[in-house]
Amino acid sequence: MDNSPLQVLTVPTAPYPDQRPGTSGLRKKVFVFQSRRHYLHNFIHSIFSSIDLRDRQGSTVVVGGDGRFFNRTAIDVIVQMAAANGVGRLIIGQHGIMCTPAISCVIRKYKAIGGIILTASHNPGGPDGDFGIKFNTANGGPAKEEVTNKIFQISKTLDEFVICPRLRVDLTTLGKQAFDLENKFKPFTVEVVDSVESYANMLRNIFDFAALKDLLSGENHIKIRLDAMHGVVGPYVRRILCEELGCPANSAINCVPVEDFGGRRPDPNLTYAADLVDSMRDGQYDFGAAFDGDGDRNMILGKHGFFVTPSDSVAVIADNIFCIPYFQHAGVRGFARSMPTSAALDRVAKATKIELYETPTGWKFFGNLMDAGRLSFCGEENYGTGADHIREKDGLWAVLAWLSILATRRQSVEDIVKDHWIKYGRNYFTRYDYENIDIDTACEMMEELEIMITDKSFVKQRFAVEDKIYQVEKADTFDYTDPVDSTISRNQGLRIIFSDGSRIIYRLSGTGSDGATVRIYIDSYEKEQVFEDTQVMLASLATIALKISQLHQRTGRSGPSVIT
Repeated sequence: MDNSPLQVLTVPTAPYPDQRPGTSGLRKKVFVFQSRRHYLHNFIHSIFSSIDLRDRQGSTVVVGGDGRFFNRTAIDVIVQMAAANGVGRLIIGQHGIMCTPAISCVIRKYKAIGGIILTASHNPGGPDGDFGIKFNTANGGPAKEEVTNKIFQISKTLDEFVICPRLRVDLTTLGKQAFDLENKFKPFTVEVVDSVESYANMLRNIFDFAALKDLLSGENHIKIRLDAMHGVVGPYVRRILCEELGCPANSAINCVPVEDFGGRRPDPNLTYAADLVDSMRDGQYDFGAAFDGDGDRNMILGKHGFFVTPSDSVAVIADNIFCIPYFQHAGVRGFARSMPTSAALDRVAKATKIELYETPTGWKFFGNLMDAGRLSFCGEENYGTGADHIREKDGLWAVLAWLSILATRRQSVEDIVKDHWIKYGRNYFTRYDYENIDIDTACEMMEELEIMITDKSFVKQRFAVEDKIYQVEKADTFDYTDPVDSTISRNQGLRIIFSDGSRIIYRLSGTGSDGATVRIYIDSYEKEQVFEDTQVMLASLATIALKISQLHQRTGRSGPSVIT
């Protein structure tokens, strides 16, 4: 057996112009990573090179992914390149599996300089699907723009990378593996850890597990249905909800991570989690939830499939936040929502006199507020909910938050939400997604729309649909000045705000891998009429939104890909 030190090689390469990380990292079709020579290696080297050598040498980096196709191949390369780039220790989830919230938790627990997350979140998996690579920094949250810009600039000029090609790691066995390298950076250690335990222990310190166990398996327990959609959160649901809190094993479905997510898109909404919705309709389950591929998003359902919009979910948790022991002890320093999310949370913040922040879409903006001690709880309309226990949105945390509210109030999900509407009024909210639109067409539409709505003549314009009239009070491009470091993020969406407080918002999404996604958000507040059908109540505003944008005519689409 050859016990000589492992050789580090310098390999020539050529740069690619398209490796700019978006809000959720670099996402491309799997075939891009497979077919373009050194495409993966270039981006991983750019990540490591963005970290100053003095900080990188001997440091700890966390690695894990959602188990999608190409996950293991990517981890092999990351291990070999981490060793060659001077990283001292990698902490990797067993089998290369670890949900995004758990990676954030582990980065913070072990004081790592960052983590590499292999996920395309709710995008399709498999050989024909998507793959993604995201870099999280030492706070456990997504890298800020100055970091991702640095990674991108390095990727555009890269002409070589370093790698230790003979290094092989056993990801099936828990424990430490040490390697002797033929360079000045040694020793190099890989620690394979239980993917669930650190995260589960954190949750035990946040929630009252005894009360939750009584709710889920006590004498008057409720029946729940949790759909992991064959994503990474399945093992977490089984270990925490079933084994520890006593839910019957058949409460959790699709809990085995699969490389192609069973051929379905792991997106927890009414369209892609239709099986869960159907199983809830007959009333045998009191509570239902679905998760996305990497476990950071959630959808909440009540008995008979009562749907809780993500915006309402955030507002209800905020209004009942002291049902969670963590906040009883730590207090609440602030609430926040992304700009497109409905203003339901604003009403809770105003009533409770808790500071509210409105940020662009992207969890890094919440993380900055949390690091400064200004924010305790936040959420976004795209099925993301979280708190300052980590620096990522957290699907399982949101489910346990809801179960804590049920354990305290002993009401149904539907009754809790309807009581909330009666107390605060209701923000009717919907989002229309137009996916895979030609990028040039989408950008041209958004540019012309911006010119139209920011013209002074647009304000005070009136739009009539049947017997309803809406008058524009304000229209702008949403720019955000971070209250912590005064950095400015421009062009975060186009807003039209009417005199009654209703809003229409247009955004280009940055989470897809193919073409562009144009999103239209519609938010309308009603104080009295709180039990009506959402699409009926928003029909007039939807008509106005399409009329103003001329989206169907410009794109040739007759309707959205997804309505949520």
